[in-house]
Amino acid sequence: MNLTQSFKMAIKSISASKMRTFLTMLGIIIGVCAVIVLVSVVQGSTGSITESIESLGANSINVIFTGRNSTKSVSYEEMVEFLDENREYISYVVPNMTGNGRVKYQSSNLNSSVVGTTPDYLTVKNRDIQSGRFINDMDVQKRRKVAVIGSYNARELFGFEDPIDKQIKINNELYTVVGVLDAISNSEGGSDDDTVIIPYSAGRLIFRTSKIRSYVVWASTAENVEEAVDRVERFLYSKFGDEDEYSVISVASMMDTLDEITGMMTILTAGIAGISLVVGGIGIMNIMLVSVTERTREIGIRKAIGAKRSSIMSQFLIEAALVSCLGGVIGILLSCFGTVILGNVMGIDAFPSIFVMLGAFLFSAVIGIFFGWAPASKASKLNPIDALHAD
Repeated sequence: MNLTQSFKMAIKSISASKMRTFLTMLGIIIGVCAVIVLVSVVQGSTGSITESIESLGANSINVIFTGRNSTKSVSYEEMVEFLDENREYISYVVPNMTGNGRVKYQSSNLNSSVVGTTPDYLTVKNRDIQSGRFINDMDVQKRRKVAVIGSYNARELFGFEDPIDKQIKINNELYTVVGVLDAISNSEGGSDDDTVIIPYSAGRLIFRTSKIRSYVVWASTAENVEEAVDRVERFLYSKFGDEDEYSVISVASMMDTLDEITGMMTILTAGIAGISLVVGGIGIMNIMLVSVTERTREIGIRKAIGAKRSSIMSQFLIEAALVSCLGGVIGILLSCFGTVILGNVMGIDAFPSIFVMLGAFLFSAVIGIFFGWAPASKASKLNPIDALHAD
């Protein structure tokens, strides 16, 4: 008997028990769908995080002082002096004081992120001005109470009114709006467009401290990032004498760490979801063993009229593989909808990869053949005389 006849007989057998076939497929369907959806969501989440990290810039190095009880600190003047000594490897040193503030204009008010910094912030954060100007060196030196607001703040506080030269209150402190940042995200609350930027020197009452707890160091080139990190660490160690007092993290190292974590999460989620496929395979083996028992006389008749052992085995293997592959196809179709829906709920761009779908389908086919082998082998080894006498 050739493969075409084996396929026809397998399809006929599957069609004869539609409900049982569907229930047999269910484990494969769930397994394939789970593998594709989970891996796609992990990849989509990773893509979103990667975009956020990359927006910091490949040359960016974050310096954070972590010692809560330490009385030591590094002033902006000291960091500028360090910058002047390392111009070959470092282009900018930018203070990054952050906090939350109640921002008010007339009857409109909102809670927003407040950043205290210097004019170089615009360069290292790759931001543009939509209208007005950014804070300048004179604003920092003279501690002027001026502010640059995000597009979300401009819309929520001023509506269609021009915010330039208007006064707003930040935690009841009056600041004059001198500029509006260009929108870079969706201009919603909590996004990068929901921010107020002021000179770090004028933010003591806003941040409740004069100490700068964070800096952004900008390496002169991407190739100089490692050397810049090394020089920053040596400089800080000379100041603190304790590595636990500070943390120096480059965007490049963050990306490497993210890649490692993503790889482990992908393997873990695929492994967990793959258990469903194994359970589905066990279901296929169970039903195929039942099928062999039910069709013992049929097998005996076929053997009696000359069917070879290989023909019997190929028939049942094809039947098991066909059930598994059909379940895989249905699982792939469901996963396409499930991934998009879950991605929208989570607010990420999640789409099933063709390689993930192909891998899941091939794995489902292998599961069908692997777990169908034992029932097929049992059927092929039946003694025709005993099979013909079976009830």
